Amino acid sequence: MRCDLHVHTIHSGMCTVPVLNRICRESYNDPLEVYHLLKQRGMNLVTVTDHDSIDAVEHLRRYPDFFLSEEVSCRTSRGTDLHVGVYGITERNHVEVGRRREDFPSFLAYCDEQRLLFSVNHVFSGLTGRRTEEDFQEFALRFPAVETRNGAMLAQANRNAAEFAQATRKVVVAGSDAHTLAGLGRTYTDVPGARTAKEYLEGLRAGHANIAGESGSYSKLTRAVWSIGLNMLEERPWTLMLAPLLAVVPLVTLVNLLMEMGFAARWSGQAARFGAVPVVYAVD
Repeated sequence: MRCDLHVHTIHSGMCTVPVLNRICRESYNDPLEVYHLLKQRGMNLVTVTDHDSIDAVEHLRRYPDFFLSEEVSCRTSRGTDLHVGVYGITERNHVEVGRRREDFPSFLAYCDEQRLLFSVNHVFSGLTGRRTEEDFQEFALRFPAVETRNGAMLAQANRNAAEFAQATRKVVVAGSDAHTLAGLGRTYTDVPGARTAKEYLEGLRAGHANIAGESGSYSKLTRAVWSIGLNMLEERPWTLMLAPLLAVVPLVTLVNLLMEMGFAARWSGQAARFGAVPVVYAVD
């Protein structure tokens, strides 16, 4: 069974860019449109991983092939920021992880206690800011899964994540990280032999998953930013005065590309440092 394990909708909140964080959303994807498009693109199951939100469930809970997930914005033990994918959760789980996301040891302990599958997302990207060597040690020792293919991240960063996951014997997951409709379902995780969402998640926890699909690129990111900008202008017509800024999007995304390449290169040796690290998470 195939599922895109990293999907955003309008419920992911506002973007994090200063000034724009008051007027522009992370995503303008409608949950129902997301669901139907993912099905059209061959996904057997559908989940949504909005930032610190499960509001999309109100639109999708009626579908038997939908399960609830979330991308939690956490603060690590070293004070750095991190996005964590948590899969197959309940609404109660959402409340509890939300309470603990600023207290990383408590967050990790709760996920372990509840036997939740959780992954470190886009680990070799500077998207959430700086990283430390101690962060990677914590990922190696405490996380059961690593996102090894993200459809919005550079191939280099995804390769580094795959090497890190292999060296530390982690479950691998993949998803499009689509903030626009164009990328949905282009990157996904396949669990062969699964017939239901429950069997899919069990197979995922057991490490019986294959990842497939695209990595990110300069052109992909540029198109996505343009799309989000145009959606902002449509939602808030008064922002049309900002329309000329869309002309500089290719330059902004080029600078971002160079920064991401540098970030991935800086931390690319982490797999060799840790070797085979025992996984704390175990399957009954």
